[in-house]
Amino acid sequence: MKQIISREWQAFWLAVGFLSRIPMLVRIDYSDRLMNQSAVYFPLVGLLLGGIYAGLYLALAHVWSPLVCLVLVTGFHLWITGAFHEDGLADSVDALGGGYSLEARLRIMKDSRIGTYGTVALIVALALKVALLADSRVVWLALLLSPMVARLAPLLIMAFLPYVTDPDKSKSKPVADDFSRTRLLYAAAFTAVAAALLAGFAVGILLWSVVATAGVGAAWGLYLQKQLGGYTGDTLGASVVFAELVLLLGLASGA
Repeated sequence: MKQIISREWQAFWLAVGFLSRIPMLVRIDYSDRLMNQSAVYFPLVGLLLGGIYAGLYLALAHVWSPLVCLVLVTGFHLWITGAFHEDGLADSVDALGGGYSLEARLRIMKDSRIGTYGTVALIVALALKVALLADSRVVWLALLLSPMVARLAPLLIMAFLPYVTDPDKSKSKPVADDFSRTRLLYAAAFTAVAAALLAGFAVGILLWSVVATAGVGAAWGLYLQKQLGGYTGDTLGASVVFAELVLLLGLASGA
């Protein structure tokens, strides 16, 4: 039992280090298996980040207007995560918009340069995110919930689609390789309980949480299946951005 707890503790901190710049505070006995196990903690890492964003917003709100605070929090988010998911969005949109064959799409996705499609997608996504947060009735709750809920979407895709990128050139393969559907259920259960408690069991918020995860996972997953035959690390990052925007659309509508 002690070994299991120690391994899961390391897996959590490995997920923290993978998704953010937050220093890992424990010694990690790294292995591909541990990296794969760490994916179950993505929503928990999202909750940790959301707590930081909400706290930062509430602190800044004593000095600046809500809009200024949201832009500053968004800038902090891009720094603390290394724009990890936004980079995936830009690469995915460039590849799927500009590639006319599977080989071309995968090649474009690996290109470190950003194209017109990716640039436009980033601008629209970031502007829409700030606007939707500003329209949310309880901004701090939106900041707290959205990172957690959104990070369940890539786990859904990983559990049901094959990984298609060259494994020798991908840093995401240890996370994606044979991701267990049992661990997906654990992550989904945690996300559902945490969202219900934080949102006070508000039906509208819980409904939009389901739409943001299951809806985005299904729609984006089906599109990726058609275009790529599976998913890549970049497309997983894009799914986080899409899920977050869908959830914020619901919250901004009054859900």
